[in-house]
Formats: sequence, C-alpha cells, structure tokens
Amino acid sequence: MTATYLSEVWQKKWQDSGFSAPSLIQERVYPLLKAGQSVVGVSPTGSGKTLAYLLPLLEAVKVGEGNQLLILTSSQELAMQVTQVARDWAQLLDLQVLPLIGGANTKRQIEKLKTKPEVLVGTPGRVLELIKLKKVKTQQIQAVVLDEVDQLLKEGAFGLASKILALIPKQATRSFFSATANEVLKEIEMVSETPEIIDVTKEDQSKGLIHHYYLNYPSRKLVDALRRLAYLPDFQGLIFFNELSALGNAEEKLLYHGLPVASLASDQNKLTRRASLDAFRQGKICELLTTDVAARGLDVDQLGYVVNTEVPKEKEAYLHRAGRVGRMGNEGTVITIVQDHTVKDLKKIATQLDISLQEVFLHGGALHTEQPETKPELKKEQSVQKNSRKNTEKLHTMPKKTKKKQKSQKDKGKRRH
Repeated sequence: MTATYLSEVWQKKWQDSGFSAPSLIQERVYPLLKAGQSVVGVSPTGSGKTLAYLLPLLEAVKVGEGNQLLILTSSQELAMQVTQVARDWAQLLDLQVLPLIGGANTKRQIEKLKTKPEVLVGTPGRVLELIKLKKVKTQQIQAVVLDEVDQLLKEGAFGLASKILALIPKQATRSFFSATANEVLKEIEMVSETPEIIDVTKEDQSKGLIHHYYLNYPSRKLVDALRRLAYLPDFQGLIFFNELSALGNAEEKLLYHGLPVASLASDQNKLTRRASLDAFRQGKICELLTTDVAARGLDVDQLGYVVNTEVPKEKEAYLHRAGRVGRMGNEGTVITIVQDHTVKDLKKIATQLDISLQEVFLHGGALHTEQPETKPELKKEQSVQKNSRKNTEKLHTMPKKTKKKQKSQKDKGKRRH
C-alpha cells in the first residue's frame, strides 16, 4: 500500500499529515481488510495500527446506510483518541463517527444514534447496553474491530466483548489489533473463524530509539525522586503506578510541593480524566500520574519519558507502558525505579523482552550513567539528559531552601520508624 492506493480525496490528507510510505502493518493488512477478510494485526506499539484498520474499513462504508463499522476499545481515553482520528479521515467521505463510552450521558448518545452514524467507537460495557436497548442496529454492522484485543478478551473482560460479537451478523468481518495480540490467540479463535494473522513485530522498523534505564532509589523516598525528575530540563513524562492508592498518595504530596502534575485514574469521572489528559498534551503539566489505564494505545505527541514507580507486574505491562515513547521513529526514555530486592525482577522482564537495561543516577539536576563521586574533585560524568544545561546545579536556585526540605524529609522518615 502506498498513498496512491487510497481514495483520491485522501491522498492530499495523507501528504498533509506528513506521511510518506505506510508502516509495515498498514501495508500488510490494507489489501486483506479491503477484500473483506478478518485479520489479527500484530505490530510494535506506535507503528500506526489505528490507521492500518481505519483506512481500508472506512473506504467500504456507505454514506447514509446506518451503523456499519463498530470499533471496540479497552478504555474511554483510547475510544476518544480513535474517534478523533476516525473523524479526521471520515469527514472527507461525509461519514459520521460517534463515540459510545461509559461515563457519558446515555440519553444524549441515544439521541445522536437517531442520526444513524455510520461509524461507532466505544467501550464494551456501554456498547452492549445500547445494543440491548436496540439503539445500535447490529444487523447493519459489516465490520468489527477490537483495538487492544488482549485487554478486551482477557479474563474478566472476555464476557462483554464475546457477547457483543455474538450479536453481530456472522458475515461481518472481525479483526483484532494489539502489540501483544498473540497472547490471546486461543480467545480469538473462540469468537472468530480463522482470521489471518499478520505479525510484523520482527520486521517493523518504525520504532524510534528507546533508552531503558533503572534508578535505584528508596521506596519511602519515591515522591522525592519524582520531584527531582520533574525539575529536569524539558521533562515531561507519564508516571505509572501499579496501585491506585500509591498514585493518590504521590499526587497529593507532589501538589503540596507546588509541582504541575495531574492524575489519570479509573476511579475518576470522564470530565476529570479528559481535563488531565488535555492539560498533559498541551504541556501545562510535566507529570501525568496514572495506572495501566493509560498504557494502551494513547498517543502523546513527542512524549520524552515514561517512568515506572516500581517494576510492572507483567512483561506485557512494561511493553505497553514503554510504547508511549519512541512512537513512529521518535526517541524516548523509560526509567524504572527499583530497590536492591526488585532490580532482579526488572532484569527478568528485560530478558524476556530482549531489551538492554542500564543503571542511571540522578544527581545535580541531571541523569548520569556513571555514579557520581563523593570526593571534592568530581570526575567528568557522561550525561544521558539530551537537553541538560551546562550548569545543572542552577536548576535549584535556592540551595538553602532545598537543603531545608531534604532535612525535613529526612526527619519525617525517622518519625515513621
């Protein structure tokens, strides 16, 4: 597939978007989806999977003939992101795209469904609810896509997605996309008849350079580490937590220190989550604290950092979190905060994912790959901070105040024992 394979009205859009050649997954699945085949698309994070399924399927949709394309996503944020991308291309074909997500007003969604939008993008719970109310016309659906399929078909979520697929006409194509779709091939076989597997993981070259580091830092001083990272020049990062309780505690303390941070969590309402994500994308906050709700599919332009506040519980979690940086050829950095007893768990994940890890040190307002000397004459250190200033100590212009804060934190630690 090249841009010339697209409909004429899209060729200018393709060029204006800054695209040249299609990514490998886009090239491989285009003719299959165009021909009405079901596929399982597997490619690295950030390799253009959304457009890989959207472009051929949108071209098959007919204006004014009701609900024809249904896209299921694993989170509200991903649904809204896919909706925006779909609208950018669908409007050139006079097609309507409607998001159907939980947390939004159901009555308003029902009213908008009366306009017979051709493309629906939603989360399984709300979509199934509207199908049961007979507001979504499943008999008209010609194609279904499960984006981040391993999340949608994993244990605990399988029931919702499988019920929806059971209500879709058998002749409708069923396609499944994820960087780790291979993990749920058995589940896919339970809900679809022999889709063709297109796995370009080993061949794809769209991934940018990603640096994988680990920072050994006491767990009780986690907030101090996040505060110091926030002061790095041009730092903006997604900060991942394994548990919601730890996220809330860290956010409260960082806000107390006056840092521009926000959170994106599953227990927040839709408006709060959208406001946090918008502020992050606009560069108004330097750290967005979240759980794995933000690890799937979300695209933040030119994001430089991902920070794991502890070792992820599964290698798939690490892979998808790291996939928020290095998208479509951009460079990025992943930092995992460890302690002596957890570094072995991270190294095990690194071995499983075949990635190279390097220890990094946070000192003097910059990241270094060599441990700082404690002697008065400091050796010249190799900095891994791309845009670090020559005099990094100037990041903290009030050394006395900084010293006082460090002392109070030290005393606070004593009181806990």
